[in-house]
Amino acid sequence: MGLACAVSLARQGHQLLVLEAEAQVGTGISSRNSEVIHAGIYYPPGSLKAKLCVAGRERLYQFCRERGVPHRRLGKIIFAAEASEQDQLDTIQARAEAAGVHDLRRLSAAEVSQLEPELRCAAALLSPSTGIVDAHALMLALEGELGALGEGQVVCNARVERIEKVSDGWAIHIKGEDGPALVARNLVNSAGLAATQVAELVEELGREHVPEPVYARGCYFSYGRPVPFTHLIYPVPVPGGLGTHLTLDLTGRARFGPNVQWLEERDHGRLDYSVCPSLQPEFLAAARRIWGAIEADALQPDYAGIRPKVRTAAGLAEDFIVSGPATHGLPGLVNLFGIESPGLTASLALGDMVATMLDGD
Repeated sequence: MGLACAVSLARQGHQLLVLEAEAQVGTGISSRNSEVIHAGIYYPPGSLKAKLCVAGRERLYQFCRERGVPHRRLGKIIFAAEASEQDQLDTIQARAEAAGVHDLRRLSAAEVSQLEPELRCAAALLSPSTGIVDAHALMLALEGELGALGEGQVVCNARVERIEKVSDGWAIHIKGEDGPALVARNLVNSAGLAATQVAELVEELGREHVPEPVYARGCYFSYGRPVPFTHLIYPVPVPGGLGTHLTLDLTGRARFGPNVQWLEERDHGRLDYSVCPSLQPEFLAAARRIWGAIEADALQPDYAGIRPKVRTAAGLAEDFIVSGPATHGLPGLVNLFGIESPGLTASLALGDMVATMLDGD
């Protein structure tokens, strides 16, 4: 998201630096997801997630085509395992239509069997606009685009420790530096899991404008043998997420996940990304709802990602929070909170939104 914002700002002629706390970009949540290009199916009409996912999806496909980023429009099947779940398919389709997704197709059990013979279900929806992307290659392409525009660069090992308002912008203090390392007219906080902590470094920002971090870990198990599926396979959603689903990478390798584990830890630097092998029976049971013939010994722990959810005074935020000067009253500052899924899909559209907010500042 930070790289996407930087590219959008550079295209408007802003000179900028992307401050990356780690030794290279994309070592956090950007590299710990399903790498799915979402169609925009699940989000409430009018929400930022709905608008930016639908707009960002085609922007992302176009960017990938033009820059040679590996990707594939595989399509996704959302299935009702039991007849009692079919009403949920109706709800999903209606919400998708209201959000601007008009290509979903209802499938009978027989039609599903023609597409995916190993999937047993009562009915399903086909989303032909869903796909996958190489997230690492995408980040490299965005970084390359930034360099080609000649307006900015990425600075790694630049951990921000303090931010103060000065007459000509924002003085940013970097770990290991005496005094402010730079003064910037505009500041975009796109720190992912650390976004709330970075916002707290802004001395002038009222704490009512900084939500509470709420982290949800999702673990993935990979399958070490070929699978007979060519689409992404999702059950109907469960509370807190989309349910354990089957995704494919660009080599055809299958992953099952994520589950949802709410974390008590609030320090992003101490979060645990390990995947406990004892979760295997839970994942095996969920995977067998998709593929009854799965072989248990080939299902192994893979990796975990953590969603940077946030809680405001109104409760757990269900939408992206893009907090700019109109919200908090500080010129030149935009904070991005709760940028979880579909953040990857929405990234280019959200980058343009942020650039528009700062245009002319």
